[in-house]
Amino acid sequence: SSGINAEYGGAFDYRGEVKMKPDHKTRPLFLTSDGHIFLESFSPIYKQAHDFLIAIAEPICRPVNIHEYRLTPYSLYAAVSVGLQTDDIVKYLSQLSKTTMPAGVEEFVRMCSSSYGKVMLVLKHNKYFLETAHLDVLQCLLKDPVLAAARETDADNAVLEEKISTKAHMFSTTNTAVTDTPQPGAAPTDAPDDLQEFLDKEDEEEEVSESKVLSFQIKQKEIENVQRRCIEIDYPLLAEYDFKNDTLNPNVDMTLKPTTVLRPYQEKSLRKMFWNGRARSGIIVLPCGAGKTLVGVTTACTVRKKCLVLCTSAVAVEQWKSQFKLWANIDDRLIVRFTSSTKDKPDQITAVAI
Repeated sequence: SSGINAEYGGAFDYRGEVKMKPDHKTRPLFLTSDGHIFLESFSPIYKQAHDFLIAIAEPICRPVNIHEYRLTPYSLYAAVSVGLQTDDIVKYLSQLSKTTMPAGVEEFVRMCSSSYGKVMLVLKHNKYFLETAHLDVLQCLLKDPVLAAARETDADNAVLEEKISTKAHMFSTTNTAVTDTPQPGAAPTDAPDDLQEFLDKEDEEEEVSESKVLSFQIKQKEIENVQRRCIEIDYPLLAEYDFKNDTLNPNVDMTLKPTTVLRPYQEKSLRKMFWNGRARSGIIVLPCGAGKTLVGVTTACTVRKKCLVLCTSAVAVEQWKSQFKLWANIDDRLIVRFTSSTKDKPDQITAVAI
C-alpha cells in the first residue's frame, strides 16, 4: 500500500503504483489504489463524471475545486442495482481517470459487483418470487437446501418464465421543468477517443428492450431466511414490487396534478426507482431543499396503492399532508395523520397514513 511521504507534508505518494496518462489534462479524476477518487470540479466534463461517480461511489467531501469519493461494497451494490454492469464500471473509471487503473481497484470492483443484482425478490399478486435472468444462477438457487426448503409447495415446483421491459422512464408524470442549473460543459475539443465514447454514452437515450427472466415462488414466512441465505451464497437480493400487475390490492384514486412539474434530477431519481416498470426498494438521497417530498408524492401517485409515510416530527407530518394536497389530486378524506396531538381515525377508504 502507499506510504506517507514526509517530504510532501504527510501526503500519500501513489507514484509507485499508478502512472499518469500522457493526456491526463483532458481527464477529470484521480483514481488511487485504495479506492479513493478525486474529481476536479472545474473540469469541462465535471457534470458527466459527477453523475457517474454518484452512482458508483460514496461522497466523502466536496470543497470548491476537488471532490472526494470512495468505492465501497455498498456503493457498488447500489450501482449494479440501478442497472450498471461490472465491465462498464471498470471501463468508464479507466476512461475518466488521469492515471492508469490500479490492479487492486479493478479486482475490488469485480469482486463486489459480479454477483450483485443477479437475483430479485419480487412481490407480485401478493406472492413472493425469486427471479433471475441467468440460468446458471437459477440452477444454483434451486440446488441450495435452504432455498429448496423455502419453495412454495403449492406451486408444483414450477419455474416460471416471462419477459419484462427494461425501459427506465416509466413513472406517471411527463411534466419536467426546464432546468435552471448549469448545463454540463462541452467536452474538450482534444478529448481522447475513449473519453469521447463515455460522453456519447452519457447522452444516449435508453432504448426499450425486453429480457427473459426465470422465477420460482417462495413461502412468505421464509423471507428473512431466504434473504440471509442469499447473502451467504453471494447473491444478495434486490427487492421489487410489481405494482402494475397487482390486481389484488385496489388502486387508490390519486394522481399528480397537471400543474405539477418535476426537475430533471427528481425525474432521474424516479427513473432509478421505476427503471423496469416495477417499484424497486432502496433509498433516494437528495440534499435539503431539493424536493424530496415531491419525489415521494410522485412515487405514491405512480404506484397508486395505500402508503405509509414515516416522519421525524409533527411539523413534518403537517408538511407532508399539505404537499400531498398541493401536488396531487387526492380527496382530503383519504389522508390521515398520527402525531402525539393529532390522531385522525382511519377507515376503509384511507389511502395515505402519515
